[in-house]
This record gives sequence, C-alpha cells and structure tokens, in this order.
Amino acid sequence: MEHINRQQFAILPAGSEAESLYRTIVENVRDAIFVIDDERRILFANAAAARQFGGDRTGLSFVRVVRNPAVLEAIEAVLSGAATRKVQFVQEGQYRIFYDVTIAAIADAAGNPTRAMVGLADISHIHEAEQMRSDFVANVSHELRSPLTSLAGFIETLRGPARDDPAASERFLSLMETEAQRMVRLIQDLLSLSKVEANQRIRPEDEVDVVSVVRRLLRTLAGLAEREGKALKLDATTEVAPVTGSDDELTQVFQNLIENAIKYGRADSTVTVRIDWLDKAMGMSGPAVSVTVIDQGEGIPREHIPRLTERFYRVDTHRSRDKGGTGLGLAIVKHIIGRHRGRLQIESEANIGSRFRVLLPARPKAQA
Repeated sequence: MEHINRQQFAILPAGSEAESLYRTIVENVRDAIFVIDDERRILFANAAAARQFGGDRTGLSFVRVVRNPAVLEAIEAVLSGAATRKVQFVQEGQYRIFYDVTIAAIADAAGNPTRAMVGLADISHIHEAEQMRSDFVANVSHELRSPLTSLAGFIETLRGPARDDPAASERFLSLMETEAQRMVRLIQDLLSLSKVEANQRIRPEDEVDVVSVVRRLLRTLAGLAEREGKALKLDATTEVAPVTGSDDELTQVFQNLIENAIKYGRADSTVTVRIDWLDKAMGMSGPAVSVTVIDQGEGIPREHIPRLTERFYRVDTHRSRDKGGTGLGLAIVKHIIGRHRGRLQIESEANIGSRFRVLLPARPKAQA
C-alpha cells in the first residue's frame, strides 16, 4: 500500500476508519482493481492487479497494461460522463485469459468524473466449463450416432434384401445386439459419471476391505481372463487395514482397471494385482493402501498418459471400441478416487506394460 499517492487517491478522509476498511477490502478481493486519472495514468492497483499484470504499475499509462480497444473506449466514455460500462475481452499469451471488465466513474467534490475504477474479473473458468460442456455434448452425440446409424442400416437390410435370408438375418441380428449393448454401456457410464460428479464433495463413510473386494473381482473376471488368454495373480502379502470408502464405487474402480489390463495385455500374459500397506504416502498426510494393477502389454506412449482420464479420450479409438470401451472408464475412475481423497498414478513402458496405481488414505492399523 506504500505506493498509493494519497493526494491523488484520496476518496475518504485519510486515516479514517472508513478508509482503512475500504483499503482492506480492495486489497483482499480476488479481482484486479485499478484506479486511473483523467489522463489514463494508474493511480492505484491492488494486490490482485499486481499479481495478474506483473508488479507495481502505478504511474504508468493504463494502455500499457490493457490494450484492448473496447476496454479503452469504455474508459473514455465513463470519464466523459457516461454511466458504468461493462465489457469483456480476451488477453492472449501463453494462456488465453477471459476478463469481465467493469468501469465506474469516481467523481470529485464538484461531481465531475475525474477518475475511474477499472475492475477486471478473470472468468476463464466459466468459458472452460462451457467449452467442456460443449465438447461433452458433441462427444456423446458422436458416440450415440454411430451405433444408431448402424442399427438403422441393419433394420433397413432386414426389411429388404435379407428379408428371406435366415443366415443373413442371424448375422445382422447379432450385429444389432452388439451395437445395442454398446449404447447400453455408454448410457450406464454416463449415469455413473454424473452420479460420481454430483457427490464429488461428499466423502463416503463406510468401511471397505480392499483385499476382499479385489479377490471377489478376480473370481468374477476369471472367465473373461480365460477367454482373452490371460492369467490373474493377486499379490497381497502384507497386512492391510480397511479404508473408509464406498464398496460399490471401489469395486467399479478396480473392475475397470483389471478389465482394461485383461483386454489390452498381450496374449498368454499375466495380470497382477498387488496390494501394499504404506505407513507414509507422497501427497498424503497419513498411511495409505496401495492397489497396483500391472499388465504385460504393448505399453502406452508417454504423450498420451496425462490425457488418459479425460472423457472419451482414447489412445487407439478403433481398438477401444472393438474391446467394448466407451472412453469414460478412466474418467469415472479418476472422479471416484478423487471422492475418496486418493490418488491415481499411471506408469507405462513400451513393450513391457502398464501400471495403474491407486492410493487410498487409511487409518493407522492400531485404530483399524
């Protein structure tokens, strides 16, 4: 606050309780606030303005901070006596930042607008959310349109050329069943994702025995593993205390990860699930249960790993669809783990395989 020129900035009596109150408020709001004079020089910039626009800009022309024509025209209008103006602009740079700008006049004792307050609110998160929603709708539409188009074509064929061909009818009915099942899986995953997101801030409170959950899943998935030519192995040699969570949701997490390992591992390979107890885990305040799903597959190229948990992101679109994937599985996994205040770590090496590690916070063994 030392850089404020009290003669230029004086709006309230210097040293008054009201001045102290307003200075405290202005300095602690998250939006950038500037006060400029009638020559467009910056008289004051709060802490948020210094952070967002690069240090103390007091005494500089405002055009050296913001060059957007719409903002500058709005300032001119307000200093010429117009009412409060609101505009938006985009600041281009390493990142695109969207600002909602409010310009209001500060009058002198005679009522003349000799200064102006310029407030800049960063609304990038709103635009990002809108873009994500738009992308999500587009992706869902695309994912549903493909099987629906196929079904329409099959129905037309069955009513026409294949009407009296039992073999062709059986083949097309089988294809229709596959496409219908694909849509059912997609809708189920969309509903799961929606439910998890709705409860994201509510931490589950049940007690879950992770080892029992994994053993149950390995029995359930034994048939799939046999069909895919994989062996399943559980490595849980250490004593593991229960975690606080949701049995259904953690079952969904580990089922997704184990199924992926079975489907994308090499033929005649082994899928290993290793469960460990950690007295201290990086990024966590206390002990944790670690569940690592290890496959022996082709591996995932490094550039794809950061995006694996994005909705509808696939490394190999055709292979994923052939395996029955919806592109939402790992997004659901990420949100469930987040709801449990856990962490997901992904490692992969070409021609060796991938490791998906889930860390879940746990109570100390003595308490458990």
